[in-house]
Amino acid sequence: MKLFQVRKGQFVYYKNELHKVYSVKPMFKQSIHLYRLKDMQQDITSANNIEPCRPKHNDTFIFYGKRYTIDKNKKPEPGDYILIIKPAPDFLDHYSLNEIEKVDNVEDGNVVTTRDNGVKHSEYVVMVPGKAEGSDDIAYYDKALVSEEQLQEDESAALMAENDNFDKPVVGDIYHDVENNTKAMIVAMTDDEVFLGHNVKVHVKDLMDEEKFRLVYRFEEGF
Repeated sequence: MKLFQVRKGQFVYYKNELHKVYSVKPMFKQSIHLYRLKDMQQDITSANNIEPCRPKHNDTFIFYGKRYTIDKNKKPEPGDYILIIKPAPDFLDHYSLNEIEKVDNVEDGNVVTTRDNGVKHSEYVVMVPGKAEGSDDIAYYDKALVSEEQLQEDESAALMAENDNFDKPVVGDIYHDVENNTKAMIVAMTDDEVFLGHNVKVHVKDLMDEEKFRLVYRFEEGF
């Protein structure tokens, strides 16, 4: 691809696997920053090493160790994941192309996500767990190049435990403290604990519990 064709949020293939662009820095030789969707591992490369992929209805891929199928007709329910394919955020919402967010509640087809984003029904498709009959596998550019062992490993639950980059907190992230009903930024952290701006210290595992804390703003993604 040409660098000017690459934009944040695009699905692309890199090293035969499906990735998502999370940053484009034109001044650098390795200007494309990617997340590998199967485990959210970060990669850096140049535009000529990637191939574009435009997800569509009935495509199936692996997200964070689990397989999902895109369904444009499925009505979302709380707990479902949605893929935002036509982003049109309001002023107070923070999401962009191909964001994957978890549904908190639904009203007339419009959803509010666990990141407090309001997403209209025209902006998203639902990611249904599993591989639907007749679906098109887009997890790999060429599946014939992937060994059977690798295919099984990619869809194993162990992948999620070994790779925790997807929701790994960093200083600057903002979370909603459910119990105290307030939003606060991570101002410092150790390997196991984070310190929030409203004078609360919590274990990283507790921060990942959506019943206690919900991510509002991710500093690394800059939205």
